[in-house]
Amino acid sequence: MNVRERTEELEKRILSPYAALSCSSKGREHPEPKCSIRTEFQRDRDRILHSKAFRRLKHKTQVFISPEGDHYRTRLTHTLEVSQIARTITRALRLNEDLTEAIALGHDLGHTPFGHTGEDVLDKLMKEGFKHEQQSIRIVELLEQGKGLNLTLEVKDGILNHTSSGKPSTLEGQAVKISDWIAYINHDIDDTIRAGLLKPEELPEDAVNILGKKHAKRIDTMIKDVITESQGKPYVKMSTQIYKATVQLRQFLFDTVYIGSSAKEQEGKAKTMLKLLFAYFVKNSGEMPEEFNLIAKNQGIKRAVCDYIAGMTDSYAKAKFKEHFMPSSWPLNM
Repeated sequence: MNVRERTEELEKRILSPYAALSCSSKGREHPEPKCSIRTEFQRDRDRILHSKAFRRLKHKTQVFISPEGDHYRTRLTHTLEVSQIARTITRALRLNEDLTEAIALGHDLGHTPFGHTGEDVLDKLMKEGFKHEQQSIRIVELLEQGKGLNLTLEVKDGILNHTSSGKPSTLEGQAVKISDWIAYINHDIDDTIRAGLLKPEELPEDAVNILGKKHAKRIDTMIKDVITESQGKPYVKMSTQIYKATVQLRQFLFDTVYIGSSAKEQEGKAKTMLKLLFAYFVKNSGEMPEEFNLIAKNQGIKRAVCDYIAGMTDSYAKAKFKEHFMPSSWPLNM
């Protein structure tokens, strides 16, 4: 019995009856020989962690566009917080922590530069629309390494269904979905307070009286509630009281931070930048890296340009905008 087989046997003995077992995975689109050391879900986690798309998350907006300061969240730190919260919940419920971690690390790979601002731009520019969760799947199935990562169906299902409208087929996917909520609601409040755009006493009183007045207390309350409510059950969810308070906090963020606040005052510039870059590369597709020209040939120029721009970091998008739309010093090359 090799290391992987011992791990699979251990999963059978200690995990919940509702957990997704590595040995029972539905497999990959393209079958591969199994690893002698890692389970299928461990391999997926490693493939995501070592991908270029994952590394680019460190330079992509979470909420604040081009924030001044080292302590504001980026899309990468958000992903790590989701992973930590989801693993805590999964471990307590005796679910498959490796599957949870793989889904969490991959759930936002398809996010655009400038966060949801970039997503909104591409959604309007593409006839079929644009959703970051669908782009995440496109990355792991096609774009990464020019052939995709060939992940298991369980991991791809969790990535695709982590948003509000999604319905993950595994409890591990459900854990990531609810952890995404817990993470971004709380760290977006924390970042907004740090930026001086919100005072703690301005948070809705009813919600904080239930969840807690401090950042750490709110996270602790939510996580413990999910564990208590889901223990031994075929689902992962919050209790009604905690869920309602969490929704109230989320709505507060939409009303005061996400839409029309000074924290978002750079959105218009970011939208203009991405629209101009999109139009430029549609007309000059030959200037994109070779792999995107292959996509243009097979799936159309707009699809290729969308993939190219969606994969950009904030800083790379700004550099490309400067290169193509800002005047350079003269004389050139002298």
